[in-house]
Amino acid sequence: MAIIVSVPTWGATLINDTETERLLYELVRPLADAADIAPDRLSVHIINDNDFNAFVRGGEDVFVNTRLLTQIKNPDALQSVIAHELGHTIGGHMAQLSSRMDAEMKRTMLIQALGIGLMVAGGNPSLGAGVLAGAGGVATSSMMAFSRDEERIADNLGIDLMIKSNLNPNGFITVFEQMDEITGAMESRINPNRINHPLTRERLKNATEYIAKHAPNYTPKSTTARDDRYELVRAKLIGYLDTFENVKIKYPSTDKSDPAIYARAIANMRGGNLAGAGVGTRTLISRHPDNPYFYELLGDIEYQFGHYDTSIDAYEKSLSLADDAPQIQTALALVLTERRRPDDLPRAIELCKRALLTEPAPLTYWTLARAYDENDGRADWAMAEYYQMMGKTKDAHRYAKLAQKKLKKTDPEYIKSSDILKK
Repeated sequence: MAIIVSVPTWGATLINDTETERLLYELVRPLADAADIAPDRLSVHIINDNDFNAFVRGGEDVFVNTRLLTQIKNPDALQSVIAHELGHTIGGHMAQLSSRMDAEMKRTMLIQALGIGLMVAGGNPSLGAGVLAGAGGVATSSMMAFSRDEERIADNLGIDLMIKSNLNPNGFITVFEQMDEITGAMESRINPNRINHPLTRERLKNATEYIAKHAPNYTPKSTTARDDRYELVRAKLIGYLDTFENVKIKYPSTDKSDPAIYARAIANMRGGNLAGAGVGTRTLISRHPDNPYFYELLGDIEYQFGHYDTSIDAYEKSLSLADDAPQIQTALALVLTERRRPDDLPRAIELCKRALLTEPAPLTYWTLARAYDENDGRADWAMAEYYQMMGKTKDAHRYAKLAQKKLKKTDPEYIKSSDILKK
């Protein structure tokens, strides 16, 4: 269903989930403001990846890996990771890296030319060979040192962003302490001059000293409600992405907290125990009747039961609480295309169009194609858009041609199909 929809792109798998994306956006927004990124230009993406990492592309697209979300200890620490990445953007490090790589390439070529010259001139052949062999090593060492300097600068710029945003800069300390727990033993055996980041313990020391100097009187504000939402999001991702056995270990049945019930309900649904999933989800709804995402989960469970009426009711309730939520709109539209009462298909089309205005997604186009009559050229156009987003150009062109055979040349979908055929 549409709770978590994976979309392959440039070798990575993006995860779409309204609850997670909205929380991340709220966490990143203050940092983006401090970095002078306009609100309408900021985009936050979740990558299904097992690296403890996040990165920023183009200065405005923030990507957060699922392992970082599920393992990092608190939102302050997560914000610190993103602040560090934005620090690279503020510092112009990518442009500097490109310039430095170009300079090192020229330097390497000069050293290699010197080595060849020594041999041609009849000098010591072993000396010339040694210069040639060392040329790449000189460039690599120089680039490593340059990268380590940039990481130190990005840490400081990130701390500055946290302070400017009135966020907790001690999140940096939390991150480095956690990283040291993960990599400390391995780093103790590493030559610090052969890696592109400073050693974690050095970064921890530097961050501690920098915060003490620049934010000595910082007092953390109360963030209980935000932290509770963060724990729910972590539990949700673990419930969907981890094995059932690991979910039971992390959230045993003796744990009656909301995150534990949430993770177990999702894991039960994935494992086919729909009754158990339904009990857990209804428990959460009874505790928090205004949480839209618990109704969203109930809609998924009821759909898998084949209970279309109760699934639609749950999604409608979720949508009324979550407002403009494209993924929930798509989920509701999908169930309507299954039930197919007289008013269901027009409602499904309306929902898909609303969702596409906000967030174009392959599943939405696929659902829209189902909502149109199979002889309607708009159904073929929707499938062409679906395949285009999935990177299947041949299939996209095939459906675009089918659409144009059935549509008028003045129809918007005919024109959009022409655009697809040009790609």
